[in-house]
Amino acid sequence: MSRYAEFDVKQVKYLSGAMYGAWLNVAEGGKRAGKNILNAIAWSLCLEEHPDKLHLAAGVSISAAKMNILDANGFGLMSLFAGRCQLKKYMGREALYIHTRTGEKIVLLAGGRRSNDAAMIKGHSYGTAYITEVNECHQTFFQEVMDRTLASSKRQLFLDLNPKTPRHWFYHDFLDFQQEKAERGENPGFNYAHLTAENNLSLSPEQLKRELSKYNKASVWYKADILGLRTAASGRIYVSFSGREAGMELREMEKRRFTEFSVGVDLGGTDATAAVLVGFTEGYREVLVLDGVYHRQGMDERMSESAYAGIIARWLGTWGRRLRQPISVYVDSAAKLFRTGLKNALQEHGIQNVSVKGTDKRDGINARIELTEQLLAENRLRIASHLSPWMEAFENATWDVHGYEKGEWVRLDDGSYPVDCLDALEYAIYPFRRYLEDTDTYGGRQWTDI
Repeated sequence: MSRYAEFDVKQVKYLSGAMYGAWLNVAEGGKRAGKNILNAIAWSLCLEEHPDKLHLAAGVSISAAKMNILDANGFGLMSLFAGRCQLKKYMGREALYIHTRTGEKIVLLAGGRRSNDAAMIKGHSYGTAYITEVNECHQTFFQEVMDRTLASSKRQLFLDLNPKTPRHWFYHDFLDFQQEKAERGENPGFNYAHLTAENNLSLSPEQLKRELSKYNKASVWYKADILGLRTAASGRIYVSFSGREAGMELREMEKRRFTEFSVGVDLGGTDATAAVLVGFTEGYREVLVLDGVYHRQGMDERMSESAYAGIIARWLGTWGRRLRQPISVYVDSAAKLFRTGLKNALQEHGIQNVSVKGTDKRDGINARIELTEQLLAENRLRIASHLSPWMEAFENATWDVHGYEKGEWVRLDDGSYPVDCLDALEYAIYPFRRYLEDTDTYGGRQWTDI
């Protein structure tokens, strides 16, 4: 018989508030805090007794709503109503039909990333709604959900979110107002919980301590993702980077045993073009930045894409012959013509063991930055000492103040440092994220010497 972790005191208090009919239920905080599961259980109890038939489950996309609300690591609505629910269509829209003690409930699924997504939920009144990652949704969509629940027989909203900067619209225009009213005793039915991984009792103290030791506690990522704080996205990004610690002589790198090699290419147009070769050591325990090509140009000295393709192809050919192992090249997904040009150049030079692919950027740039900072914090990312543009980029990368004023984390890209080097490196590293985050599982893969 499976044994499940219990809720902690803070989670029980939140669950009780929802069960007693709180109109606004907000679970905010760090990652791996159990926010989705907590809200899914709270919402299922609400749906079981709610008098209204039509309800809404939403996220930045329909797939996000399915993953975080219907599945929720096996604790979502599909499991909570197992044997009593079925995915079907409601007026042409995806929906979950649920048989409850108070009759059939229909939960429509919606995505809310764009402003025009609000049009997709018009025409209905919803008894309740659960929006996951609510501050990733568009403000217009969220406002429409609020409006569409006004006529509910028993209005209840369930929201979960990881923190953004304090100036984000969700705080400024909605949540701060609700919290201030609650503090004055003027907002009955406001149910809020700030949760972190420490509230997730499925993580043992030993496991939690081991995993948290991998983060630099001074970094924005630790404060936001682990402590769940609304952190100001300003100042230096890679606080874990030290040129003295990260730098390494190439001849020392060549003594390592490697599992795989990857290349990232960022085509800069009128800015800089960067290509970088990365080696993953045995079991993906280290990421070694072995070599790179960097060229900065201006409007008066532009180099054509075909010329860049030729330069990078010849450089790749040299390393390909030396490594005697297939190399995957990841190019900015927007540079389709350059990818074709690079493939042609590789073929012209008779280079057979190099494949060219487009980058998958769906997770967003901040996910790539977070992975790189975590590798630095764990002292697992080393850079060949001759790659001065990459050293300079890590030393000088900062958050854009104007992006922060809009409530977002945006890496400054004003030409003051070689940011293209960081883009290229992230393209090379990020496709291997699952291996890098689980070295125990992938430690047995074959290795090779340079």
